Amino acid sequence: MSEKICWVVTGAGHFLGETADIGESVSARNFKTTDNREEVKDVNNPAKIAVSSPDGEKQFFADIAAILREGRNKIHAAVNFTMVRTYWQIGKRIVEQEQQGSKRAEYGEHLIKELSRYLGDNFGGGFSVANLWNFRKFYLTFRENSTHCVENLSWSHIRLLMRIEGEKARSWYLNEAREQNWSVRVLERNIKTGYYNRMLSSRKFAPSARETVNTTDSPDLIKDPYILEFLGLPENIRGSESDLESAIMEHLREFLLEMGRGFSFVGRQFRISTETSHFYVDLVFYNYLLKCFVVIDLKTQKLTHQDIGQMDMYVRMFDDLKRCDDDNPTIGIILCADKDETIVRYSVLKESRQIFASKYKLVLPTEEELTAELERNARFLREVNNGGKEL
Repeated sequence: MSEKICWVVTGAGHFLGETADIGESVSARNFKTTDNREEVKDVNNPAKIAVSSPDGEKQFFADIAAILREGRNKIHAAVNFTMVRTYWQIGKRIVEQEQQGSKRAEYGEHLIKELSRYLGDNFGGGFSVANLWNFRKFYLTFRENSTHCVENLSWSHIRLLMRIEGEKARSWYLNEAREQNWSVRVLERNIKTGYYNRMLSSRKFAPSARETVNTTDSPDLIKDPYILEFLGLPENIRGSESDLESAIMEHLREFLLEMGRGFSFVGRQFRISTETSHFYVDLVFYNYLLKCFVVIDLKTQKLTHQDIGQMDMYVRMFDDLKRCDDDNPTIGIILCADKDETIVRYSVLKESRQIFASKYKLVLPTEEELTAELERNARFLREVNNGGKEL
């Protein structure tokens, strides 16, 4: 008797596989035994019973689940690729038609409205005027690279990327979203919080004209400020460093995403000992891209020269006592509520490639506040790099 495989696709995009014998209405049934094993009755020979071990069944179930997940992922990827490619081609065709028609802006608006009405009548929903304008913008934004550069990204990712005006910033967000598998929510948050610009504005050594970010270079992994709104803490928690540390541990995944690529957690209140004393570092991470330890000291007050001296000691101790032969020098980050520009200018922070001080913000700033903060940071760093004179 022949056998067929029936694939059932659900509305949520999941699918189920069923095996059925053509011409039979009775399928195999599973029956529980007293020792929680399952007997599988052969429908062709009810007297024949196969009993499998619990461990064997678990592995069998896991194998089938893995096959289904792999198939589902391939279906999703194929559908997404086809959909994105189709939208790009529609946008291209719209632009070509506009170029053949009237040069007036009214013609483009008329064309989109009529096309939306036609597609709605013949293909149903999903082709509103706004969506068609997005298809057009999609083609114009990624005209040179076709859709190869946005493979593995959803249409929701692409719509967010199209809103970014600067080509270099857009390209950076696109690559990070693709390589780091950012969800739509993560991409939206990182764009909203100026992730790219926060790294650019914190550079000590790069010329101000440089507008690219290399996330395998230690200065390019440092941001200023760090946006920690996900901690759910009040804006003024001065003197409550333990509360800040505990909140970070409760939201460690979000904190690692904010830190950037390659970070893995090592420990909190990490003890490092000499022959005479014990010291405890608030948070310790390891970055596998930079191949180095990253130690973080939390300060809910304004940065002081004592804080910088303490971090300098931590970095030296890690380099001497914890760093392996193939590790790069340790990086130290002081996360503080505020910074004193004078202290930064006349301390080891000015020239050190291992010690950094960054502010944190516990409330999501407005776009205007963030822009002002980044401009202030960039202006100060230019002054520091040019001997106190603004160019």
